[in-house]
Amino acid sequence: MAPGGGICKDVIESRVAFADYDMATSSMELRGSPLRKAATGLGGNLGATSTNDVHELLECPVCVNLMYPPIYQCPNGHTVCSICKARVHNSCPTCRNELGNIRCLALEKVAESLELPCRYQTLGCHDIFPYYSKLKHEKNCRYRPYNCPYAGAECSVTGNISFLVMHLKNDHKVDMHDGCTFNHRYVKSNPHEVENATWMLTVFNCFGRQFCLHFEAFHIGMAPVYMAFLRFMGDEDEARQFSYSLEVGGNGRKFIWQGVPRSIRDSHRKVRDSQDGLIIQRNLALFFSGGDRQELKLKVAGRIWKEQ
Repeated sequence: MAPGGGICKDVIESRVAFADYDMATSSMELRGSPLRKAATGLGGNLGATSTNDVHELLECPVCVNLMYPPIYQCPNGHTVCSICKARVHNSCPTCRNELGNIRCLALEKVAESLELPCRYQTLGCHDIFPYYSKLKHEKNCRYRPYNCPYAGAECSVTGNISFLVMHLKNDHKVDMHDGCTFNHRYVKSNPHEVENATWMLTVFNCFGRQFCLHFEAFHIGMAPVYMAFLRFMGDEDEARQFSYSLEVGGNGRKFIWQGVPRSIRDSHRKVRDSQDGLIIQRNLALFFSGGDRQELKLKVAGRIWKEQ
């Protein structure tokens, strides 16, 4: 018998509740999920136990999420997930005994017998996955909600594209424009204040889809720069169907960038840090602005088109 196997049997028979590992999965979405096969070998017929009971056994008493290996247990048989083991400072949350490093191998084996629906089932994903591959799928599920693309402040709102479009319009007061060409003007009275300055996001409705135009100031090393880039409100495979160009200039000079919009799956910070867009050094931006170079007055023109 595996170490701790007898203890783990007692835990199962007493129906102690357990927890998750990396991604929270509500117990509601798990109810009614099918068992791939009846699991036995724990000194009793686990197949006779209801599916809901098995799910409860795999829930952690601390975070109340499904547990993934390694699953730990105290000498009294109480279990906890590996994340919460560190959170409770190696003290059993049920009986306060020291947890140690005893693995509940029997319970881990039970988990291998389960097949569960994707947590985004209500959003359109109807696939069923083995217990241990469910998390990996959910991290990349095409039906998972999108994060709000607004860059002016941290926003925790998530949802589908149509919901986020209304959220940007109503809650962030973002400008919405129809058409695939644009000509925007960016002004800053003191261009020497280049510490993560971000201009208002603009959303364009083009080809029946939405695109977010970003413009912000930051530093690359010690050099202050301005950057403009476009993000697509959808997944990366769809974003690759489009291209865009940005153009800025003045005083007889012109600077042009052409690229593919990035999906909003990539945060605006990730796109900015990858420098995937039109980057203008501050001195050049002030030269384009004309006058005495004491005020930023940039005109950025752009176009979006669909690749054949």
